[in-house]
Amino acid sequence: MSKVIITCAVTGAIHTPSMSPHLPVTPEEIIEASIGAAEAGAAIIHLHARDPITGKPDQSPEAFAKFLPQIKAGTNAVINLTSGGSPFMKIDERIQPSMRFSPEVASLNMGSFNFALFPMLERFTDLKHDWEREHLENSRDLIFRNTFKDIEFALKACNANQTRFEFECYDIGHLYNLAHFVDKGLIKAPFFVQSVFGILGGIGTHPEDVMHMKRTADRLFGKDYQWSVLGAGRHQMRIAAMGASLGSNVRVGLEDSLWIGKGKLAESNAQQVRQARAIIEGLGLEVATPDEARAMLQLKGAANTHI
Repeated sequence: MSKVIITCAVTGAIHTPSMSPHLPVTPEEIIEASIGAAEAGAAIIHLHARDPITGKPDQSPEAFAKFLPQIKAGTNAVINLTSGGSPFMKIDERIQPSMRFSPEVASLNMGSFNFALFPMLERFTDLKHDWEREHLENSRDLIFRNTFKDIEFALKACNANQTRFEFECYDIGHLYNLAHFVDKGLIKAPFFVQSVFGILGGIGTHPEDVMHMKRTADRLFGKDYQWSVLGAGRHQMRIAAMGASLGSNVRVGLEDSLWIGKGKLAESNAQQVRQARAIIEGLGLEVATPDEARAMLQLKGAANTHI
């Protein structure tokens, strides 16, 4: 079994600043969080950008330019840029940072689906910025658009730069969408499949859901893929443990969960990485270094990016 790649998604576009004082928002906070996560054992750092005043998601290349060079200079970790952006953005906006910076890895959602964030309004009632409540409430009527046309556009745009993808699969049908593009020759092995569990609108977090994802991916892709798991919210570490025991890589970070234990906010991304690392090593497995992750995923190397 190969070593286990830990990806850390340090801020994302789901949670809002009022939910946790530890959520990185400013460029300086994102830089500190990224380098800290890498030092804790994350081989890949998955990045979004935010408005430094309000914390609202910002997918402009200019926003990413305020922290990418410093992260690259401060760590050897693989930089992975979101093309998911915010669910309220269209693909031509979401892909711009990857077009500009040509990262080693970019994320890519593999299908359209309901993306429900509004249940968080029951837990978080004291929101500081007007956009936060609107962001959550509007997800009652939100379809996160990732059509075949959108996916093909992103694939062709980034394939020209030899950027590989973290294929985010929120449900079983997304694996079949991925298989469609493999059959068309737009995706070459080895591909990095990120199974996402626990988003309302996608697959659940039952052990049978995890096994169903693995069985389906194994049947469709055989040895051509590297599997990773991501558990949303309180399910983060349980899914990480389950996936790692089945041979997966693992993604953690404050994008996916604000918590480190029941009712206890994580104080940093590095804290979650250390907990994931303890789980992995407790299973008798080893954590991959950034260069080992590059070899496993056949990445082009940091020197070949435009960061």
